[in-house]
Amino acid sequence: MADVGIIGAGSWGTALAVLLHKNGHRVVMWSALADEIEMLKREREHKDKLPGVKLPDDMVFTADLESAVKGKDVLVLAVPSPYTRDTAHRMRGYVAEGQTVVNVAKGIEEKTLMTLSQVIEDEVPQAKVAVLSGPSHAEEVGRGIPTTIVVGAKEKGTAEYLQNLFMNEVFRVYSSPDVLGIELGAALKNVVALAAGIADGLGYGDNTKAALITRGIAEISRLGTAMGGRAETFSGLTGIGDLIVTCASMHSRNRRAGILIGRGYTMEEAMAEVKMVVEGVYSAKAAMALAKKYGVQLPIIEQVNAVLFEGKAADEAVKDLMLRDKKLENSDIPWD
Repeated sequence: MADVGIIGAGSWGTALAVLLHKNGHRVVMWSALADEIEMLKREREHKDKLPGVKLPDDMVFTADLESAVKGKDVLVLAVPSPYTRDTAHRMRGYVAEGQTVVNVAKGIEEKTLMTLSQVIEDEVPQAKVAVLSGPSHAEEVGRGIPTTIVVGAKEKGTAEYLQNLFMNEVFRVYSSPDVLGIELGAALKNVVALAAGIADGLGYGDNTKAALITRGIAEISRLGTAMGGRAETFSGLTGIGDLIVTCASMHSRNRRAGILIGRGYTMEEAMAEVKMVVEGVYSAKAAMALAKKYGVQLPIIEQVNAVLFEGKAADEAVKDLMLRDKKLENSDIPWD
Protein backbone atom coordinates (compact mmCIF):
# COMPACT_ATOMS: atom_id res chain seq x y z
CA MET A 1 0.00 0.00 0.00
CA ALA A 2 1.29 3.46 -0.92
CA ASP A 3 0.32 6.99 0.12
CA VAL A 4 -0.51 8.97 -3.01
CA GLY A 5 -1.21 12.68 -3.43
CA ILE A 6 -3.26 13.62 -6.50
CA ILE A 7 -2.43 17.24 -7.31
CA GLY A 8 -5.34 18.44 -9.43
CA ALA A 9 -8.98 17.40 -9.16
CA GLY A 10 -10.04 17.53 -12.79
CA SER A 11 -11.42 14.58 -14.73
CA TRP A 12 -8.07 12.81 -15.19
CA GLY A 13 -6.89 13.36 -11.64
CA THR A 14 -10.23 12.10 -10.34
CA ALA A 15 -10.19 9.00 -12.57
CA LEU A 16 -6.64 8.12 -11.45
CA ALA A 17 -7.58 8.69 -7.81
CA VAL A 18 -10.40 6.14 -8.18
CA LEU A 19 -8.07 3.69 -9.94
CA LEU A 20 -5.35 3.97 -7.31
CA HIS A 21 -7.85 3.61 -4.47
CA LYS A 22 -9.18 0.42 -6.07
CA ASN A 23 -5.58 -0.81 -6.17
CA GLY A 24 -5.48 -0.53 -2.38
CA HIS A 25 -3.57 2.72 -1.99
CA ARG A 26 -4.38 5.63 0.35
CA VAL A 27 -5.31 8.64 -1.77
CA VAL A 28 -5.51 12.37 -1.03
CA MET A 29 -6.85 14.70 -3.75
CA TRP A 30 -5.91 18.39 -3.84
CA SER A 31 -7.49 21.27 -5.72
CA ALA A 32 -6.63 24.96 -5.72
CA LEU A 33 -10.39 25.64 -5.73
CA ALA A 34 -11.94 25.48 -2.26
CA ASP A 35 -15.44 25.23 -3.76
CA GLU A 36 -14.38 22.18 -5.77
CA ILE A 37 -13.04 20.47 -2.66
CA GLU A 38 -16.24 21.16 -0.75
CA MET A 39 -18.30 19.77 -3.64
CA LEU A 40 -16.22 16.58 -3.72
CA LYS A 41 -16.57 16.11 0.03
CA ARG A 42 -20.31 16.66 -0.12
CA GLU A 43 -21.22 14.79 -3.30
CA ARG A 44 -18.49 12.09 -3.38
CA GLU A 45 -18.59 12.62 -7.14
CA HIS A 46 -17.18 15.18 -9.59
CA LYS A 47 -20.52 16.05 -11.14
CA ASP A 48 -19.04 18.59 -13.56
CA LYS A 49 -16.04 16.72 -14.94
CA LEU A 50 -16.59 13.01 -14.22
CA PRO A 51 -20.29 12.44 -13.55
CA GLY A 52 -21.40 8.98 -12.55
CA VAL A 53 -18.06 7.95 -11.02
CA LYS A 54 -18.49 7.59 -7.27
CA LEU A 55 -15.64 8.52 -4.94
CA PRO A 56 -14.98 6.28 -1.91
CA ASP A 57 -15.96 7.45 1.56
CA ASP A 58 -12.39 7.15 2.86
CA MET A 59 -10.82 9.21 0.06
CA VAL A 60 -9.49 12.51 1.42
CA PHE A 61 -9.97 15.89 -0.28
CA THR A 62 -8.04 19.01 0.65
CA ALA A 63 -7.23 22.55 -0.50
CA ASP A 64 -4.06 22.48 1.62
CA LEU A 65 -1.18 21.74 -0.75
CA GLU A 66 1.31 21.00 2.03
CA SER A 67 -0.78 18.20 3.49
CA ALA A 68 -1.36 16.71 0.02
CA VAL A 69 2.38 16.62 -0.75
CA LYS A 70 4.32 15.95 2.45
CA GLY A 71 5.04 12.34 3.34
CA LYS A 72 3.51 10.86 0.19
CA ASP A 73 5.21 8.00 -1.62
CA VAL A 74 4.05 9.29 -4.99
CA LEU A 75 2.63 12.60 -6.22
CA VAL A 76 0.47 12.55 -9.36
CA LEU A 77 0.57 16.01 -10.96
CA ALA A 78 -2.71 16.26 -12.85
CA VAL A 79 -3.29 19.98 -13.39
CA PRO A 80 -3.82 21.26 -16.97
CA SER A 81 -0.57 22.01 -18.79
CA PRO A 82 -0.80 25.85 -18.57
CA TYR A 83 -0.76 25.53 -14.75
CA THR A 84 2.03 22.97 -14.44
CA ARG A 85 4.85 25.41 -13.71
CA ASP A 86 2.94 27.48 -11.17
CA THR A 87 1.70 24.38 -9.33
CA ALA A 88 5.15 22.77 -9.32
CA HIS A 89 6.63 26.01 -7.99
CA ARG A 90 4.09 26.01 -5.16
CA MET A 91 4.91 22.35 -4.38
CA ARG A 92 8.66 22.87 -4.29
CA GLY A 93 9.02 23.62 -0.59
CA TYR A 94 7.05 20.53 0.41
CA VAL A 95 8.67 17.91 -1.85
CA ALA A 96 11.32 15.76 -0.19
CA GLU A 97 14.61 14.75 -1.82
CA GLY A 98 13.93 11.83 -4.16
CA GLN A 99 10.14 12.02 -3.86
CA THR A 100 8.46 10.75 -7.03
CA VAL A 101 6.30 13.12 -9.09
CA VAL A 102 4.34 11.59 -11.98
CA ASN A 103 3.16 14.09 -14.58
CA VAL A 104 -0.05 13.08 -16.37
CA ALA A 105 -0.82 16.31 -18.25
CA LYS A 106 0.10 16.74 -21.91
CA GLY A 107 1.70 19.80 -23.41
CA ILE A 108 4.76 21.90 -24.27
CA GLU A 109 5.42 25.18 -22.49
CA GLU A 110 5.13 27.90 -25.11
CA LYS A 111 7.63 30.39 -23.67
CA THR A 112 10.45 27.93 -22.95
CA LEU A 113 9.63 25.05 -25.35
CA MET A 114 10.15 22.68 -22.41
CA THR A 115 8.20 19.46 -22.02
CA LEU A 116 6.19 19.32 -18.81
CA SER A 117 8.59 16.93 -17.08
CA GLN A 118 11.39 19.40 -17.84
CA VAL A 119 9.26 22.18 -16.34
CA ILE A 120 8.74 20.12 -13.17
CA GLU A 121 12.46 19.31 -12.94
CA ASP A 122 13.19 23.01 -13.33
CA GLU A 123 10.86 23.94 -10.47
CA VAL A 124 11.33 20.88 -8.22
CA PRO A 125 14.91 19.72 -8.86
CA GLN A 126 14.94 17.41 -5.84
CA ALA A 127 12.11 15.24 -7.23
CA LYS A 128 12.25 12.08 -9.32
CA VAL A 129 10.04 12.97 -12.28
CA ALA A 130 8.18 10.42 -14.37
CA VAL A 131 5.34 10.57 -16.90
CA LEU A 132 2.17 8.53 -17.49
CA SER A 133 0.54 8.77 -20.89
CA GLY A 134 -1.35 6.93 -23.60
CA PRO A 135 -4.83 6.49 -25.11
CA SER A 136 -6.80 6.92 -21.91
CA HIS A 137 -9.90 9.10 -21.67
CA ALA A 138 -10.75 9.80 -18.04
CA GLU A 139 -14.42 9.05 -18.70
CA GLU A 140 -13.53 5.46 -19.56
CA VAL A 141 -10.78 4.90 -16.99
CA GLY A 142 -13.13 6.11 -14.25
CA ARG A 143 -15.68 3.47 -15.29
CA GLY A 144 -13.11 0.67 -15.35
CA ILE A 145 -13.08 0.19 -19.13
CA PRO A 146 -9.93 -1.74 -20.21
CA THR A 147 -7.15 0.70 -21.02
CA THR A 148 -3.46 0.41 -21.86
CA ILE A 149 -0.93 3.12 -21.10
CA VAL A 150 2.83 3.66 -20.67
CA VAL A 151 4.91 5.04 -17.82
CA GLY A 152 8.22 6.71 -18.65
CA ALA A 153 11.11 7.36 -16.28
CA LYS A 154 14.85 7.83 -16.52
CA GLU A 155 15.48 5.09 -13.96
CA LYS A 156 14.20 1.59 -14.62
CA GLY A 157 13.41 1.04 -10.94
CA THR A 158 11.17 4.11 -10.83
CA ALA A 159 9.28 3.00 -13.94
CA GLU A 160 8.77 -0.50 -12.58
CA TYR A 161 7.58 0.81 -9.20
CA LEU A 162 4.99 3.02 -10.89
CA GLN A 163 3.99 0.21 -13.24
CA ASN A 164 3.11 -1.90 -10.20
CA LEU A 165 1.37 1.03 -8.48
CA PHE A 166 -1.06 1.74 -11.33
CA MET A 167 -1.54 -1.62 -13.04
CA ASN A 168 -4.60 -3.85 -12.53
CA GLU A 169 -6.92 -6.10 -14.52
CA VAL A 170 -8.44 -3.19 -16.48
CA PHE A 171 -5.45 -0.83 -16.58
CA ARG A 172 -2.39 -2.34 -18.25
CA VAL A 173 0.82 -0.33 -17.87
CA TYR A 174 3.93 -0.68 -20.02
CA SER A 175 7.25 0.98 -19.13
CA SER A 176 9.72 2.96 -21.23
CA PRO A 177 12.93 4.97 -20.76
CA ASP A 178 11.95 7.38 -23.58
CA VAL A 179 10.44 10.14 -21.46
CA LEU A 180 11.02 12.78 -24.16
CA GLY A 181 9.33 10.73 -26.90
CA ILE A 182 6.35 9.93 -24.68
CA GLU A 183 5.80 13.60 -23.86
CA LEU A 184 6.23 14.85 -27.42
CA GLY A 185 3.78 12.28 -28.78
CA ALA A 186 1.27 13.19 -26.07
CA ALA A 187 1.52 16.93 -26.66
CA LEU A 188 1.65 17.03 -30.45
CA LYS A 189 -1.25 14.62 -30.99
CA ASN A 190 -3.54 17.23 -29.43
CA VAL A 191 -2.69 19.67 -32.23
CA VAL A 192 -3.42 17.04 -34.90
CA ALA A 193 -6.69 16.21 -33.09
CA LEU A 194 -7.72 19.85 -33.51
CA ALA A 195 -7.17 19.38 -37.26
CA ALA A 196 -9.25 16.19 -37.21
CA GLY A 197 -12.04 18.00 -35.43
CA ILE A 198 -11.90 20.90 -37.87
CA ALA A 199 -12.28 18.41 -40.72
CA ASP A 200 -15.32 16.91 -38.97
CA GLY A 201 -16.79 20.37 -38.50
CA LEU A 202 -16.36 21.06 -42.19
CA GLY A 203 -18.35 17.90 -42.97
CA TYR A 204 -15.48 15.83 -44.32
CA GLY A 205 -15.41 12.05 -43.96
CA ASP A 206 -13.44 9.01 -42.93
CA ASN A 207 -10.94 9.38 -45.77
CA THR A 208 -9.94 12.79 -44.45
CA LYS A 209 -9.68 11.55 -40.87
CA ALA A 210 -7.44 8.64 -41.91
CA ALA A 211 -5.22 11.00 -43.90
CA LEU A 212 -4.82 13.37 -40.96
CA ILE A 213 -4.01 10.56 -38.54
CA THR A 214 -1.49 8.94 -40.90
CA ARG A 215 0.27 12.11 -41.99
CA GLY A 216 -0.09 13.55 -38.50
CA ILE A 217 1.94 10.74 -36.96
CA ALA A 218 4.53 11.30 -39.69
CA GLU A 219 4.86 14.92 -38.54
CA ILE A 220 5.01 13.97 -34.87
CA SER A 221 7.69 11.35 -35.58
CA ARG A 222 9.69 13.75 -37.76
CA LEU A 223 9.92 16.38 -35.03
CA GLY A 224 10.17 13.90 -32.18
CA THR A 225 13.12 11.99 -33.60
CA ALA A 226 14.87 15.23 -34.55
CA MET A 227 14.63 16.23 -30.88
CA GLY A 228 15.99 12.90 -29.65
CA GLY A 229 12.87 10.80 -29.11
CA ARG A 230 12.82 7.20 -30.32
CA ALA A 231 10.94 6.28 -33.50
CA GLU A 232 9.55 3.18 -31.75
CA THR A 233 7.76 5.41 -29.22
CA PHE A 234 5.82 7.22 -31.93
CA SER A 235 4.52 3.93 -33.33
CA GLY A 236 3.38 2.92 -29.84
CA LEU A 237 0.78 3.87 -27.26
CA THR A 238 1.72 7.53 -26.83
CA GLY A 239 2.23 8.05 -30.53
CA ILE A 240 -0.22 6.46 -32.95
CA GLY A 241 -2.32 4.98 -30.13
CA ASP A 242 -3.05 8.27 -28.41
CA LEU A 243 -3.44 10.02 -31.76
CA ILE A 244 -6.13 7.59 -32.94
CA VAL A 245 -8.25 7.88 -29.81
CA THR A 246 -7.93 11.66 -29.60
CA CYS A 247 -8.83 12.20 -33.25
CA ALA A 248 -11.77 9.78 -33.18
CA SER A 249 -13.50 10.18 -29.82
CA MET A 250 -16.05 12.73 -28.69
CA HIS A 251 -14.48 12.46 -25.23
CA SER A 252 -11.58 14.43 -26.78
CA ARG A 253 -11.84 18.11 -25.91
CA ASN A 254 -9.35 18.88 -28.71
CA ARG A 255 -11.53 17.18 -31.31
CA ARG A 256 -14.66 18.85 -29.93
CA ALA A 257 -13.03 22.27 -30.08
CA GLY A 258 -11.86 21.54 -33.63
CA ILE A 259 -15.39 20.61 -34.70
CA LEU A 260 -16.66 23.97 -33.46
CA ILE A 261 -13.85 25.82 -35.26
CA GLY A 262 -14.70 23.93 -38.46
CA ARG A 263 -18.28 25.16 -38.05
CA GLY A 264 -17.14 28.77 -37.86
CA TYR A 265 -16.41 29.39 -34.18
CA THR A 266 -13.31 31.36 -33.27
CA MET A 267 -10.68 29.62 -31.16
CA GLU A 268 -11.80 31.58 -28.10
CA GLU A 269 -15.47 30.74 -28.68
CA ALA A 270 -14.68 27.05 -29.12
CA MET A 271 -12.66 26.89 -25.90
CA ALA A 272 -15.45 28.62 -23.99
CA GLU A 273 -18.00 26.14 -25.35
CA VAL A 274 -15.89 23.10 -24.44
CA LYS A 275 -15.50 24.46 -20.88
CA MET A 276 -12.20 22.67 -20.27
CA VAL A 277 -8.58 23.43 -21.13
CA VAL A 278 -7.97 22.54 -24.78
CA GLU A 279 -4.33 21.46 -24.52
CA GLY A 280 -3.67 21.49 -28.28
CA VAL A 281 -4.24 25.25 -28.47
CA TYR A 282 -1.40 25.79 -25.99
CA SER A 283 0.96 23.35 -27.74
CA ALA A 284 0.37 24.53 -31.32
CA LYS A 285 2.63 27.61 -31.27
CA ALA A 286 5.31 25.73 -29.35
CA ALA A 287 5.26 22.96 -31.95
CA MET A 288 5.95 25.44 -34.75
CA ALA A 289 8.73 27.09 -32.78
CA LEU A 290 10.31 23.66 -32.27
CA ALA A 291 9.90 22.86 -35.97
CA LYS A 292 11.81 26.03 -36.83
CA LYS A 293 14.49 25.28 -34.24
CA TYR A 294 15.07 21.72 -35.51
CA GLY A 295 14.53 22.45 -39.20
CA VAL A 296 11.58 20.12 -39.86
CA GLN A 297 8.35 20.60 -41.77
CA LEU A 298 4.99 20.22 -40.02
CA PRO A 299 2.40 21.15 -42.68
CA ILE A 300 -0.70 20.02 -40.76
CA ILE A 301 0.37 21.70 -37.54
CA GLU A 302 1.36 24.81 -39.52
CA GLN A 303 -2.15 25.09 -40.98
CA VAL A 304 -3.73 24.54 -37.54
CA ASN A 305 -1.72 27.50 -36.28
CA ALA A 306 -2.89 29.62 -39.20
CA VAL A 307 -6.53 28.81 -38.42
CA LEU A 308 -6.18 29.31 -34.66
CA PHE A 309 -4.08 32.45 -34.55
CA GLU A 310 -4.08 34.10 -37.98
CA GLY A 311 -7.77 34.01 -38.89
CA LYS A 312 -7.31 31.68 -41.85
CA ALA A 313 -10.50 29.99 -43.06
CA ALA A 314 -10.53 26.29 -42.23
CA ASP A 315 -11.51 25.20 -45.74
CA GLU A 316 -8.66 27.26 -47.21
CA ALA A 317 -6.23 25.54 -44.84
CA VAL A 318 -7.41 22.12 -46.09
CA LYS A 319 -7.06 23.23 -49.72
CA ASP A 320 -3.51 24.42 -49.10
CA LEU A 321 -2.64 21.07 -47.50
CA MET A 322 -4.02 19.16 -50.47
CA LEU A 323 -2.24 21.31 -53.06
CA ARG A 324 1.23 21.22 -51.52
CA ASP A 325 4.16 20.17 -53.72
CA LYS A 326 4.17 16.49 -54.70
CA LYS A 327 6.07 14.28 -52.25
CA LEU A 328 7.24 10.70 -51.80
CA GLU A 329 5.28 9.03 -49.02
CA ASN A 330 8.50 7.67 -47.51
CA SER A 331 11.84 8.95 -48.75
CA ASP A 332 13.66 6.06 -47.08
CA ILE A 333 12.20 3.50 -49.51
CA PRO A 334 14.36 3.41 -52.67
CA TRP A 335 13.19 2.71 -56.22
CA ASP A 336 14.52 -0.51 -57.77
